[in-house]
Amino acid sequence: MYYRFGKVFHFISVLIFTFSFLYIYASLSEIVAYQLDENGGFLKSVPKETFFYSGIILFIILNVIMIVPGKMIENGSTVSLKRIFPKGEYLTDVMIAWIYSFGGIINISLMIMALFVHSINNQNEISSNQFSFFFYLIPVLLVIWIGGLFWILVQKFKSVQSNSLL
Repeated sequence: MYYRFGKVFHFISVLIFTFSFLYIYASLSEIVAYQLDENGGFLKSVPKETFFYSGIILFIILNVIMIVPGKMIENGSTVSLKRIFPKGEYLTDVMIAWIYSFGGIINISLMIMALFVHSINNQNEISSNQFSFFFYLIPVLLVIWIGGLFWILVQKFKSVQSNSLL
């Protein structure tokens, strides 16, 4: 049951990233700066198409890396996965939910970074100084989710250990 919430969160994060990334791409100039010097000039920049394609490729690669293990656990692709994560078990659902929700957190992080690049290039809309909160939010979310993974693994180890004693 819990894994459905993770799937919905991941799907919503994919939609939000897609719409925001397309909006950002449409509003950028032909040269996209991703680092400014102290005077506000472009220190490092790339063509608009390179920014778009590299962003989409990074998004697809990270999502495939995150979702394939979740699908393998969900479908019980191998005998060892079926044994470790049996269908219908509470910790299996929690693990699948964690995997999908972590993919959603990665998507939100990518969206925040794309919005930061947008703010660098369109200073009149959003100042890049207003993103300090979001840059602290990304590592905090990642640490919380990694902590959740360790909690799930500890619970799973306890469950396996108690079953082996019987």
